[in-house]
Amino acid sequence: MQITKENKITFIPDGGVTSPKGFKAGGIHCGIKRKRLDLGFIVSAVPAAAAAVYTTNLFQAAPLLVTQESIKKEHKVQALIVNSGNANACTGEQGLKDAYDMQALFAEKLGIPAAYVAVASTGVIGVPLEMDKIKYGIEQINLPEYEAVRRFEQAILTTDTSVKHACVQLEIDRQTVTIGGAAKGSGMIHPNMATMLGFITTDAKINHDELLFALREVTNQTFNMITVDGDTSTNDMVLVMANGEADNLTLTKDHPEWSVFIDGLRMVSESLAKQIARDGEGATKLVEVQVIGAIDDNTARVVSKSIIGSSLVKTAVYGADPNWGRIVCAIGYSGGQINPNSLTVKLGPIVVVENGLPVPFNEGEAKAYLEQEHVHIFVDLKEGSGSATAWGCDLTYDYVKINASYRT
Repeated sequence: MQITKENKITFIPDGGVTSPKGFKAGGIHCGIKRKRLDLGFIVSAVPAAAAAVYTTNLFQAAPLLVTQESIKKEHKVQALIVNSGNANACTGEQGLKDAYDMQALFAEKLGIPAAYVAVASTGVIGVPLEMDKIKYGIEQINLPEYEAVRRFEQAILTTDTSVKHACVQLEIDRQTVTIGGAAKGSGMIHPNMATMLGFITTDAKINHDELLFALREVTNQTFNMITVDGDTSTNDMVLVMANGEADNLTLTKDHPEWSVFIDGLRMVSESLAKQIARDGEGATKLVEVQVIGAIDDNTARVVSKSIIGSSLVKTAVYGADPNWGRIVCAIGYSGGQINPNSLTVKLGPIVVVENGLPVPFNEGEAKAYLEQEHVHIFVDLKEGSGSATAWGCDLTYDYVKINASYRT
């Protein structure tokens, strides 16, 4: 366990979406994929306050439209059904009907209103969903052996090489509150959502409006600060369910421990975001870009995203080439308000630029640093107090191989 000093938030290493009270999850193989698990589910014992953020891509997939409609109408969700292997995106009226049918089938299985079921899909775009397989899968979900959180984490994956989960516990109103999460994402990852799905559960008591406010704030600092390849997909969503089973007093922005909840939600989201960035298709390294000294936080975000999104920076990191010129170039075209004559750039502990000018450094030491699995790029703009951190990965030959044959 890892306990933060400020709010005594405890990381639960093996925790996930079933760690909060009242949640079950699992996954099965229904046949959309040849062998691997491809249909996952989360169920809350009671209707949960729900909030979600969605892709900015104008071609939003049918499941997102169905889920948005339900949350907007009810502000509550009691269950989630998600398939991988097929995105059900760009599938027209039939795709929308299929998403509604997924929702209705799972709701009937659980004996709850259809509007209390969120729907998600991920996989190949433009291919009709095989609803006979979905229906078969949903019929099997009552089997006890399929209720396992790791099966859920596996069932939502596409090109991911590993499952992604995070969990923290904290104390609010002298009650233990748990926040757990799972995510998938490996390619088509870019700030402002990407081909990623994130699902977060908590037993905290909080209403829809406050939960949405918290999610948006945290997403801007975490999920919207990662990039793998600059592509934003059609199916991306982060969904939070809060069922109130911890029995704390209802959280609002005026609650004295509101910041504790925000910190816990941020820690889970940041952990998931970094796991997605590290698992970028073909990636060998996690790259973290920290920008300080910006005129404001927004400028820091713009600059950090520009650096982490640069293909030239990413390939230099892959090749362990301390070519700081690529970093400076990305800063320069970011659009952020900067003074080129005042910035400092460091590769880990190694200063390579000071006051906008190159500093002599040991190339061998810099190359050795860039060969590490976790690479930290530090930028000080020396213009103000704004700061931000972005995460990404290196760009490798394997990324091209994976995406050149994605459908085959």
